[in-house]
Amino acid sequence: MHNLPVLQLAGMSVELTMLSLAIVLGLFQLLIAARAGNSQRGLKWNVGARDEPPPPVGKVAGRLERAFRNFMETFPFFAAAVLIVTLTGRHNWATVWGAEIYLAARIVYVVLYGLGVPGLRTLVWLIATLGIILMLTAIFWNGMPSL
Repeated sequence: MHNLPVLQLAGMSVELTMLSLAIVLGLFQLLIAARAGNSQRGLKWNVGARDEPPPPVGKVAGRLERAFRNFMETFPFFAAAVLIVTLTGRHNWATVWGAEIYLAARIVYVVLYGLGVPGLRTLVWLIATLGIILMLTAIFWNGMPSL
């Protein structure tokens, strides 16, 4: 049973709330990565056709860009899992915890990546991925207890 206090937007399930917040996180990552990279590459490159490979950026800007790309690799799976849970009514403790774990771990991940913490960052990525797997378990295992 899920007895922890959760953040839930009015009229939404916990899973849809986490999906909404993950969208905000993704947009935030896009903005900070673009700001960091574009400020170093310059206005000419930023407004140009970008036909050539981008000029290199510093370590932190590069990390922020890679963290965003990594988010975009996992987010579609998370979003699809939330939508399947919602459409099929498979809402249970595993879907709630899975969605919460994914979002929390992705927030920690971008901070660790930006700071250049490699080993722990990889563990946190694994935890976020396990959140998605937990949701998939609830989707495929019909006998899982519901909330």
